[in-house]
Amino acid sequence: MLLKAKSTDSSPSIELTPIIDIVFLLLIFFLVATTFQQSEREMQIALPVAESGGPISMTLRELIINVQSDGEIIVSGRTVSIEDLRAIVSEAVAANPEQKVTIRADQAATYSQVVGVLDACKLSGIQEPYLDTVPTR
Repeated sequence: MLLKAKSTDSSPSIELTPIIDIVFLLLIFFLVATTFQQSEREMQIALPVAESGGPISMTLRELIINVQSDGEIIVSGRTVSIEDLRAIVSEAVAANPEQKVTIRADQAATYSQVVGVLDACKLSGIQEPYLDTVPTR
């Protein structure tokens, strides 16, 4: 009678199922943990193109002012007037003297509309507002 001897192959093996589970859990975690509350940056504004434009960086202290093509000024998702903008920026500067302001103007917005926003920022205490552009490729 032939009996087969049990193979004693004790080489280590790696289980892939737990590794795949961990990778998917990490992927889901980072997708959920990433905030997509940058509604100011996702507005339908066609930014002008500039050779020296750089990547957009978002800091916690940054105030984003959008100027649409029809001259509408939007801050934090709501339409404001120049006077309201001046008050908002003044409050932000009072709370943080190092306040950073980014102005995103549609390329079809008139120069006078953008100058009005820049003037409101300067009168409120912002010395160097940043004008946002799209870099050329």
